[in-house]
Amino acid sequence: MLLKLKPQLDAEAKVIAYVPGKGKYQGKMGALLVETLDGIQFKLGTGFTDAERAHPPPIGSLVTYTYRDVTKNGKPKFASFLRVRPPE
Repeated sequence: MLLKLKPQLDAEAKVIAYVPGKGKYQGKMGALLVETLDGIQFKLGTGFTDAERAHPPPIGSLVTYTYRDVTKNGKPKFASFLRVRPPE
């Protein structure tokens, strides 16, 4: 029996904007536009509960996300929201 393991990496990014939701999430947050510490911007739209979509993390806060790999442009592949980083 072979067992295939996929790496699960995590990193942090700063929330810079909200992307409005569509369909089921109309009137709520659809995704966060975030920026990594390296200055790479991408949308983070999965891993949120309905309550988190109704009350998203504040702009300027740091969030932790998980991902599998990075693209040739440096953007994370299969990024998923994990948690809001508590203030230090």
